[in-house]
Amino acid sequence: MPARLLNILLVEDDELDVISVQRAFSKSNISNPVFIAENGIEALKILRGESEKAKPYPLDRRLILLDLNMPRMNGMEFLRELRADSRLSMLPVVVLTTSNEERDRVDAYRLNVAGYILKPVTLANFFEMMATLNSYWSMSELP
Repeated sequence: MPARLLNILLVEDDELDVISVQRAFSKSNISNPVFIAENGIEALKILRGESEKAKPYPLDRRLILLDLNMPRMNGMEFLRELRADSRLSMLPVVVLTTSNEERDRVDAYRLNVAGYILKPVTLANFFEMMATLNSYWSMSELP
């Protein structure tokens, strides 16, 4: 069965991490469209169709990859806002972060994240993690 495309919103302020995700997708032959938001405020605008600088984000098969440590609106603030919005509350979110704080993990799961993944230190491990994540979500039944 061929993999079904996911529309991925990467919420990440670190340009090197954005490039790493894009390289991991390319190296793993992942052809999902990736939309990028530099912080939670921009991500919410994209999700709500209010962004003037981003192309329209499709309404189906959506997945959010979320960093926690960002300026303006951090990942936890974004999650709270997302879960409070009836139109967006069911979107699957995978936290992809360097934060190994127990409190961050607990708070994220309380906000119904689908996963909490620590960013691997090596590029090879990062590529492998992205390929595994893509395989899992490609088989999942998303709205």
